Parts: sequence; C-alpha cells; structure tokens
Amino acid sequence: MSQRNALPKFCIALGLPDVGQLLAHARREAEAGERFLEFRLDYLSKPGDGVRAIAQFLEEYPDATLLATCRRHQNGGRFNGSIEEEIRILSACLDAGAKAVDVEIESAEHVSAKLEGLRSRAWLIVSYHNFSGTPAMEPVLRRMQKVTADAYKIVTTARKPSDNHRVLALGKAHPKVNLILLAMGETGFATRVLSPAFGGVYTYAAPSAVEGTASGQVSAKMLRNMFRVEKVTKSAKIYGVIADPVRHSISPTVHNRAFQARRLDAVYLPFLVKPIQLKDFFALAEKLPLSGFSVTIPHKQKVLRYLDAVDPLAKRIGAVNTVWKKAGRWRGTNTDAEGVTVPLGKKIRLSKSSVLLVGNGGAARGAAFALAEAGAKLTVTGRNIDRVRALAKICGGEPMTREQAVARGFDAVVHATPLGMHPHTNECFFDGVIPAEVVFDMVYNPFETQLLQRAKDQGKEVIPGFQMFMEQAVRQFEIWTGETAPRAAMERAALEALESPGTSGTSANGATNGK
Repeated sequence: MSQRNALPKFCIALGLPDVGQLLAHARREAEAGERFLEFRLDYLSKPGDGVRAIAQFLEEYPDATLLATCRRHQNGGRFNGSIEEEIRILSACLDAGAKAVDVEIESAEHVSAKLEGLRSRAWLIVSYHNFSGTPAMEPVLRRMQKVTADAYKIVTTARKPSDNHRVLALGKAHPKVNLILLAMGETGFATRVLSPAFGGVYTYAAPSAVEGTASGQVSAKMLRNMFRVEKVTKSAKIYGVIADPVRHSISPTVHNRAFQARRLDAVYLPFLVKPIQLKDFFALAEKLPLSGFSVTIPHKQKVLRYLDAVDPLAKRIGAVNTVWKKAGRWRGTNTDAEGVTVPLGKKIRLSKSSVLLVGNGGAARGAAFALAEAGAKLTVTGRNIDRVRALAKICGGEPMTREQAVARGFDAVVHATPLGMHPHTNECFFDGVIPAEVVFDMVYNPFETQLLQRAKDQGKEVIPGFQMFMEQAVRQFEIWTGETAPRAAMERAALEALESPGTSGTSANGATNGK
C-alpha cells in the first residue's frame, strides 16, 4: 500500500435506492460533522449512477473520505452484475475521488490480479460476511490473507454473547494486521463499541435519519457521545447490563454519563442475553473481561448459581441485580432493596407503617424482603394468588386477593409488576380507588404511569419509579468504582433518555426495575 492517510474511526453506512436520497442523507451527515461515509452503490437501482454521486458529493465536501461498495447479491449485497462489472464500477469510483473500496472475498478471490490496480490508488478493503453465525475466526482470516489488501473486514452474526469475544479476540491476536471486526445483530452490539479498542481500524454507524445497512448499527452520535468509542482504551474497564430484552434500558446512558463525569476510563454496554445463555455470558465476562454488570429481567434469580459470593440480604431475596469481580471472584448484591426503602422512607416511617405490595416476581420479591427487614407490616397481593401466598409466607407478610386488598386501607402501596410499562402504558392494577395514601410505582418508563396519574387524581402522594432507578444505580456505581456517584449528572442523563426515545442503549424504553 502506498502512503496514505489513516481512515477515521466512524464510517457512516449509506444504502439508499436513488442518487437523490443518497446525496441528501450524505449531505445531512456531512453537515453534522461526519467525514467518513460508505456509499453502498449496490442499493441504487442503477449502481453506475453512484459514480456521479461520489463526484458531486466530493465537489461539495472535498475533505470527506468516501468508501465505495458494490456488493453482489450472491454475497449478501444487491448488485446483479458480474464480478468484472463490479470492479469496473469501483475503479470509476476511485476516478471520481473515492479514497477506499470494499470488495467481498468471494469476488476478490476470482480477480485478485486486477485488485492491485485498485489498491495502487486507494485503500483496498477485502470483506467477509457471515449472515448465519460466527465461525472460527482464524481460518477466515487465513483465507482472506491469500488476497493482498490494505485491510480485512470480517463481519459475522452474533448468536450468543461469547461470539463478541470470538470476533474481538482476532484483533488482539493480530495487532499488525489492519482489521475491521464486527458482529451483526443486537447480541453483537458490544463489538461496535469495543472494536477500535481491540485493534479495529474503524467501526460502522447508521445514518441519523434513516436505517443503516446492517442489523445492530446505531448512530455515530450515540457511539461518540454515549459510548465515547474514540476514548475507550485497551485498558478501559468494561461494565454492562444483561437482560432480555435489553434495548429499552436507560442504564447505558446513565452509567456512561457517570463515568464521564468522574473521568473514568470505563464503558457500560447493553448485553442481550437469552435465558438459556447465562452460562455463555459468563464465558464472555471472563474473557473480555468485565469488571461488573447490572442484572435485570429475566436473570435476577438464575444468576445466583454462577456467583462465588452473594450478600445475605440478596441471598434471602433470592435475586441479584448487581455483580462485580473482586479478587478473582464474582460477587452479587441487590441494590434494588435500597431503591425501595430510601424513597419510601422519606414519606413514611417504615417500621410503623402498613404497606401493600403488588406483585410476586423478582422485583416484588426484592421489595418484600427490603420492606420486611425495615420493619413494615407487609401485605402482598397480585394476579396469581398461589404465587402471592408463596411470597407472603417466606417474607412474613399477609397474602390477599386484589378484592380483599382494595377493601382495606394501607399507609403505602408499592407496585412491583410490569403493568403500565412502555409500550403498554394504559394498563393499571387498580380499577378504582387505590387503598393507600402513598403510592410508589416501580415502573419508571413512562415517568408518570397510569397508576401514578390515578393516584394524583385521588389526592395521593406519589413516588415515581425513577427514584428507585436512581437509588439502585447510584449504589451500583459506588460498588463498582469505590467513588461517590455523580448523582446530579446521572439524574440528568436518565431524564434525557426517558424524554428522548432512541437515545439510550439501542432504544430508550424502560422496564420495571430495569437497568
């Protein structure tokens, strides 16, 4: 490769059906400050027209770096022409000013001799895509290196959490080879953030106003501002949240803002982990390695079997929402307990009060033990009376049907079910009068649930789930870092995420007691 400038860290992938739309979105990205764009010519109804688009765009933005791709449909693209036509179009793109071209390995293997003509003029990227899974990576790289190129792009599909490490590890194993390494899909999201820190030349991002060209892409703004991809170093501590679903979590927004406020070399990622994938996730956690993580639906109870030490209250609750590594051992606790007792304790004297707890799942169980330990007189209700009785028995509470509960009066109601959570915001456990003067809803998205609206209309005092979320998140940060949490910064970040859908994790919808 002749001497040429290094490529920027973010490539905005643009795949549009006509030149007008392609140029419009490219201009929008350029006006936002983005300078490295991929033009997917195979998305155009007439791919050859992309050459004119490149020339026109570079007249307007001569400092931009354009990557031209015209992937054939046999190789996961949309171009129906021959390999020779593909190479001719890419060569014309270089004539028009493109600084890089991407040729899929299946095409490159057939015309390797002709590729030197492209490579002598620009970055030649040879790419491999696997849309079904993540195979052993070393054989893939060996195959690709038989074709001389400036960089090798290997993109797989993540089916399980450990696929993230399988992809990223290739970068650490070959530090002198220019690699672009990514795993598609929500499960592979971590690779989009961590790839540059693991030696990747750059990472891909979706445009701000239209869908990207691959599953799992998010905007450059999110990668740059929330995850601070350009500032994540090889020695950065990695944290995250495990859940299914996870895209609704606002925790990445909140904890990454906290790390930024305290100037810590750390990043917090959303990890999609299916119920049957917990063991595989711990394999990823060991290898990356992770320093700690939040746990939410549906893993709070099952995660205990993978921990080396669990604090007494979390053990009694039978659920953990916070995990960290210390002295080589995975440790767990439940900060949800403080998330319940601290906000409620500001409204009532728990040891002298009666509390009606609604729910019987993991969140309710945590609240039940926390309230019982604080001395509250506890009553439990819910839709599944058998599970209600089981929870009441183990925490020393009184079980009641909904009908029995609404006929009584309590000092406070603590709602710990997903009813009313986005997107099912019209649901509410109580149809009529809420039988308490203080109403605490553990759902935090929307900020004001149907339950809280009804409570206000009935003249009750309300505690939004946001307060619980903040208490447990603050405690998590302090456990992980040993520093005082920047509460004000975390609250601002959480409110921004709740008010602006699409700005947190890979979306911004909350979950009961979610992370």
